[in-house]
Amino acid sequence: MTIETRDFGSMELDEGALVEFRAPIFGFDNLSRFVMLSDDETGPGLLWLQSLEDPDVCFILLDPEELGGVDYKPEIGRATADLLQLDADAPIVRVIAVVPANFQEATVNLKSPIIINPKNKWAAQTILDADYPIRMPLFDKEAAEC
Repeated sequence: MTIETRDFGSMELDEGALVEFRAPIFGFDNLSRFVMLSDDETGPGLLWLQSLEDPDVCFILLDPEELGGVDYKPEIGRATADLLQLDADAPIVRVIAVVPANFQEATVNLKSPIIINPKNKWAAQTILDADYPIRMPLFDKEAAEC
């Protein structure tokens, strides 16, 4: 399948790359079909979640296990697990990054991760009960100023 993207232009992808959101990303209720794009140079911890319905909508996703010094053990609620038909296999958990013009001010949302069932490629954004930050800085400001 050929897709159009804001950041990468026209791309040819396999249908297996499709991720269907069973519950929408907050604020994007009309979008449910996405693909996850990666770049060999950035590694598997950084993905772009590109909408198939709106080429201008693309999210940056990070693997929370790649975030240094973060104790992140999200407990997925029963409703989300049922919605995505999660079973004993571990789901894919990714967090959305917000990268402003000043890259050093980038943050990630640990409170509302994206959960993906790797078998059926169904996904949802969920709000965790645990007290995680919505805007956790990716970079230590003091270290960045040195």
